[in-house]
Amino acid sequence: MPEKRPDTPRELFAGPESGPETPFPIKLQGPIIKGFGRGSRELGIPTANIPPEGLSTYPNLESGVYYGFVGLSLPSSVEGTPSSSTPSTPTPSSSTTTTTSVPLSTPQQPSKIYPCVLSIGYNPFYHNKTRSVEIHILQSFKHDFYGAGLNLLMLGFIRPEYDYDSLEALVDDIHFDCEVARRSLLRESYLAAKKEYHSWLEDFEWVNKVDAVEVERAVLNKAS
Repeated sequence: MPEKRPDTPRELFAGPESGPETPFPIKLQGPIIKGFGRGSRELGIPTANIPPEGLSTYPNLESGVYYGFVGLSLPSSVEGTPSSSTPSTPTPSSSTTTTTSVPLSTPQQPSKIYPCVLSIGYNPFYHNKTRSVEIHILQSFKHDFYGAGLNLLMLGFIRPEYDYDSLEALVDDIHFDCEVARRSLLRESYLAAKKEYHSWLEDFEWVNKVDAVEVERAVLNKAS
């Protein structure tokens, strides 16, 4: 049973100043698949979801919020710009991003590496029955990119998975998580970890062995 969010002040940094400690870094990878569609629509915080199967390598990994870096293999038509410190909440008049399905066979531009914050767990506020890996990239994009390859380098843990009494409380905590991740990853020891794993973050040879459509179908069938 997930605990309620404690009514205590939060720290602006997560993880030791000296750098990632065991079990980090943790490496996951997969094609970006469709989730429940809540990230942009309800929370104003779009996510790039990858299949949770890679978590089987880390059976004791706690559900909660983490931070790290992602490498993305994107078509040249998809451009990103740095996001602000706090994700914006959409208004009814806001325009939506264009959804672009990116087959893994699409010619790709050189991969990009971005900071991220992510949730691993069951999202108790929404009563999910299956575990998910939902990544919010701290970068703004003009398009969605379902099917693109993603390498995830997790470097630290921010907090456990909480249950919330309101959507507003959940959104407030996610905004704070984003700021914690951004600040934590700017420390010298975490930038050094990014540099150390730079080659792995940009290695997408695995994408040619994956059928993104089939992977997505299997995950969605399991969640339904």
